Amino acid sequence: MGAGSWGTALAILLARNGHEIRLWGHEPGPAALLQKERENRHFLPGIPFPENLTSSADLAWSIRGADEILVVVPSHAFASVLQQIHAISPEPASLSWATKGLEPDSLRLLHEVARAQFPGADLAVVSGPTFAAEVAKGMPTAITVASSNPEHAAHMADYLHSDTFRAYTSDDIIGVQIGGAAKNVMAIAAGMSDGLKFGANARAALITRGLAEITRLGLALGGQHDTFMGLAGLGDLVLTCTDNLSRNRRMGLALAEGLSIKAARERIGQEVEGLAAARDFRSKAETLGVEMPITEQVHRIIYEGVDPATAVRTLLGREQKPETG
Repeated sequence: MGAGSWGTALAILLARNGHEIRLWGHEPGPAALLQKERENRHFLPGIPFPENLTSSADLAWSIRGADEILVVVPSHAFASVLQQIHAISPEPASLSWATKGLEPDSLRLLHEVARAQFPGADLAVVSGPTFAAEVAKGMPTAITVASSNPEHAAHMADYLHSDTFRAYTSDDIIGVQIGGAAKNVMAIAAGMSDGLKFGANARAALITRGLAEITRLGLALGGQHDTFMGLAGLGDLVLTCTDNLSRNRRMGLALAEGLSIKAARERIGQEVEGLAAARDFRSKAETLGVEMPITEQVHRIIYEGVDPATAVRTLLGREQKPETG
């Protein structure tokens, strides 16, 4: 469910693994074009669809008889898509998602949104250090599938697993979600740091201290410490902070150039989840009394118009303290 770059890449992977895949896009025109051209020329040009992958904007047709529903839409659309699914299939046996973020306004984790809509379904989240283009090209990748039901996690991992795509399982559905979403804020910070030519030392410090504050928040919400040292934590953080395929890193680079949010979005041409995440995780941290100084400064840059160089100086000028904590 969701025909953006990541949804399309996962659909291609699953189809190559021998499964019959229906790729749903919410706009009839683009969905019909995908089916006609047999590739997603906007997001993943030059990568053909396998024969067993079909695309449609007909939601009822897309989920009819499905063994598994995998939602891959932006976090702000997650609840709406689940409501549409519920109207057609009120009690699916299972539901998974590869969406990263919190529900806007309510600040609920997405498993809380899904549980409220489908109280009896097995739920799983797919997350980890992945760029859609590399997955679609069949390049080596490893991710984590987390569920409170080990059988469902294993089942979903088996669907995804291939010679070049390794899927690990976890029971920490909270930690995997926090790691996958909060890292986008740190990627914006790393992009700004590199755009300002602050160097490799500063980038390494941002990644390390970024991991510390993501872990603090995750533990406060009930996540497990080891999760943040794994693929959905450290792995995803390093990837998005260091490579320019990351939309969030490119947003940071653009802001360092002096571009407005609007102009940067237009240049990137895709959803930049870290913008909303900076707002949402700052609010979540305040509610829980968790200190997240990097997130705070990214929020100030995006929503209060603070100059990036000033924000970095604020971070460096914080009171001296032990590294732990």
